[in-house]
Amino acid sequence: MRILYISQYFPPEAGATQTRAYEMARNLVRLGHSVTMITEVPNHPSGIIPPEYRKKFFERKAMEGIDVIRMWVKASPTKNFRNRMLFYLTFMLNSMLAGIFLAHGPYDLIYASSPPLFVGGAALVLSRLKRIPMIFEVRDLWPESAVALGELASPRAISMASRLEEACYHRSRKIVVVTQGIFDRLRERGIPNEKLVLIPNGANIELFYFKPEGRERIRRELHLEGKFVAIYAGIHGIAQGLETILESAHNLKNAPDIHFLLIGNGPTKSELVAAAKKLELTNLTLMDEQPRASIPDYLSAADVALIPLRNLELFKGALPSKMFDAWACSRPVLLSIDGEAHRVMDEACGGIFVPPEDSELMEAALLKLMKDEVERAQMGNSGRAYTERKYSRTTLAEKLASELERIN
Repeated sequence: MRILYISQYFPPEAGATQTRAYEMARNLVRLGHSVTMITEVPNHPSGIIPPEYRKKFFERKAMEGIDVIRMWVKASPTKNFRNRMLFYLTFMLNSMLAGIFLAHGPYDLIYASSPPLFVGGAALVLSRLKRIPMIFEVRDLWPESAVALGELASPRAISMASRLEEACYHRSRKIVVVTQGIFDRLRERGIPNEKLVLIPNGANIELFYFKPEGRERIRRELHLEGKFVAIYAGIHGIAQGLETILESAHNLKNAPDIHFLLIGNGPTKSELVAAAKKLELTNLTLMDEQPRASIPDYLSAADVALIPLRNLELFKGALPSKMFDAWACSRPVLLSIDGEAHRVMDEACGGIFVPPEDSELMEAALLKLMKDEVERAQMGNSGRAYTERKYSRTTLAEKLASELERIN
């Protein structure tokens, strides 16, 4: 098959969306398919385009067999509503232009990954122009999630986004969802079962595994020898509620053996840095985003991975890929997400659940885990075995390929 894949976010940007798009595309190529990826010039989540991409309208390069077309977007480090809309809309327009003038067919199908929902808008136009099937991947229910997080409040904007969302569902031959919660929600909204395909997030188990040498090196470099380290590695955004981790760090200032390590960037990073400085948190290290290939070393250096989200009904259907990355590295997780993620963690026997945004119970769970090295090892090993069995990126990409092949 020849696949035209549209994902606004893609490596070298770091994040779950970028990783999923890259892993799926890479594995589709491995399975003998041709993939053209339309994406943006790198800038997310900082909003700053690197110097080597500035003054370029587009760049085209091969990446592990993927034909990658990067398009200019109106990026900005100021994340207000106006700038977000310019960011999304310029990508929608420019990805259409890329699909028309740069992505020379014939293609067998268009695979569009949302959010941003506007990726679906570009796919709608290209699907009609090229007269090929559209497959719509839904990683988050948008605009529903944006309304719940307070990022979208205008009734007119919500109405327009909802109409675009419904048009994407109607046009799509298949809708790929990443959680059972999204599957159930779309089914409740009238999408037929046969149109929905569940292909969850997972981990690259060939890249992510426990690395003793990496553990020693990172702990030495960060002066964490002898510490019980709790890590969060991912986007620092509104949804994550990382303020709860800072509260726990503050309350555990007198527990000298515990140290918190937060890695990543995002919209709330500057506020978190300011709060940590104000609280004088000597037991907390805040690091900028690190290359994807180095994250297994950081996870290996930790003793437990923190997987939080805010206490919203919306997130009961969430299943973060960072949970599987931690398990792939044989690390137990301290999960602060109820619902589907909680059920999966219990099935994996891979960690401890604490209610979202409850710093006191987080502290108690950390102290419990710190005292029981044997239990931590059991949880981490169980998580690794479970991820190998059910959430390997390679296996999931093979399932996707099988679904796409049936369309043609």
